[in-house]
Amino acid sequence: MNKVLKYITFVLILSSCASKKLVQKLQLQSDISKIKETTYAIENGNKTQIELKHIELTKNGRVKYSETFNEKNDLIETVEKKLFFNKKSFPNKEPYYCKTRWKFNQKERISCYSQKTDKQNEIIVQYNKDGTVKHITDNFTTFNKYIYRYGTTIKSDTLLTIITLNKDRKETEKTTLRCLEKDASDNCIELQKTYNSTQKIEIIERDFTYN
Repeated sequence: MNKVLKYITFVLILSSCASKKLVQKLQLQSDISKIKETTYAIENGNKTQIELKHIELTKNGRVKYSETFNEKNDLIETVEKKLFFNKKSFPNKEPYYCKTRWKFNQKERISCYSQKTDKQNEIIVQYNKDGTVKHITDNFTTFNKYIYRYGTTIKSDTLLTIITLNKDRKETEKTTLRCLEKDASDNCIELQKTYNSTQKIEIIERDFTYN
């Protein structure tokens, strides 16, 4: 379930070529040009790197190019922004071509196809007015729904939990997020994710390059 949640989140972040900006979705401040994101698994007090992601942003805060590496530092995915779609390349299978269709009421449909025009996945993303995610629905494989819940902090609303519902709309996971450290621009540079069902903990460390 954790892998599915992570997959849905990354599809949302990296496949959307229109509408909402990445900086809005991640609740980031200031003018960012690059993000280095390292994910660690925490077990018995030990910290093990499980993923590394490099993201290059456009001037308006959308994903221009990204590379994702696994725990062995092997490149597992590349995303390139094209004019009307995003191309996702993999080492051992054909590329995906992902297109975003903006829908009414702060909603978008993100669909990925192979070169043979076979649909590979599709999600429906519902946004809040400020560009943050309200909920995501898998519209092709698991049909899970992911509900994003925010809580009021001193400065703004902050993403606190992600609730996973299965296709019968029963809760199967609750992921808690907590920012452990912020930089001078008030961006979270160390984020803790705790999965309620397994008590698995991940730490995401971010390194921002500002314009």
